[in-house]
Amino acid sequence: MEEQELQDDSLQFSSRVDLTQLQEAVSKIKSELGRVIIGQHDMIELLIISILANGHSLIEGVPGVAKTVTAKLLAKTMNVDFSRIQFTPDLMPSDILGTSIFNVKTSEFEFKKGPLFSNIILIDEINRAPAKTQAALFEAMAERQITMDGTEYPMEPPFLVFATQNPIEQEGTYRLPEAQLDRFLFKINVEYPSLEEEIKILESKHEQKDQIEEDLVNTLLTAKQIAEYQRTIKEIIVEKNLLKYIASIVDNTRTNANLYLGASPRASIAIMDASKALAAINGRDFIIPDDIKKVAIPVLGHRIMLTPEREMEGLTAHQVVKQIVDSIEIPR
Repeated sequence: MEEQELQDDSLQFSSRVDLTQLQEAVSKIKSELGRVIIGQHDMIELLIISILANGHSLIEGVPGVAKTVTAKLLAKTMNVDFSRIQFTPDLMPSDILGTSIFNVKTSEFEFKKGPLFSNIILIDEINRAPAKTQAALFEAMAERQITMDGTEYPMEPPFLVFATQNPIEQEGTYRLPEAQLDRFLFKINVEYPSLEEEIKILESKHEQKDQIEEDLVNTLLTAKQIAEYQRTIKEIIVEKNLLKYIASIVDNTRTNANLYLGASPRASIAIMDASKALAAINGRDFIIPDDIKKVAIPVLGHRIMLTPEREMEGLTAHQVVKQIVDSIEIPR
């Protein structure tokens, strides 16, 4: 009887927001990326969620697991400007923001925009640039504008940053401070492919021969459509008991004995926004507890800090988040 009532409720909810076009677009994007990228379904889905939720993503994994190529090909499916910036220890803020150049004809300084003035920006090895350059990037990420010589330059929407970093090689890197990590909606951990997936990768690469990967992926979305889908996500329904569930998860990070630093209210908002996008991708205009549980780890994993004792024991932030989520009663 209860199952029948839930189905009736679902049918009633499904008519509130039309998600047909959004679902079709997401399905086509996954299909296009699947022509080149083998596996990595979680990374692709989380990156799509971050676009719909209008949030930036940090992608962490060892070299060679398709972090950069996935972000690059995802950008290719959208008819928007794309910039790729390789962060290095000698990179200065002006190298990414731009600089004022004196125009002899007009006898005035003109601002020449840097590569950060784009729609989708791929930052390779974000932790290799010094603090000044990182700060300049994060200001743009947070405010979605840049101030130069007293003039504000707004970033054209969509403005999304996908940044990669290598968790193993730490020599010559600058650790991202917690306040800056907090600006990322997700931290996506990319694992090695399975044996079966690796065989398929080899087969696919062999069949491609001289074909360029970017040429295998078609453009599907415009900036206008992306903005429309982002507005649609805001219409997704969230029941009050689920808002309490999200708040309880985040609040638990602040009192958990395993943690030295808990998550801020920005994390609660991030879980809610990401859950809305995940629900929409699955054709629902209302979120369910499973949506919250699925996005909690990539949202919270980089926002909390383990106590030194737990870190020495080998406990990870992801394990703690999973323990917290599993310990809180699911709303009925």
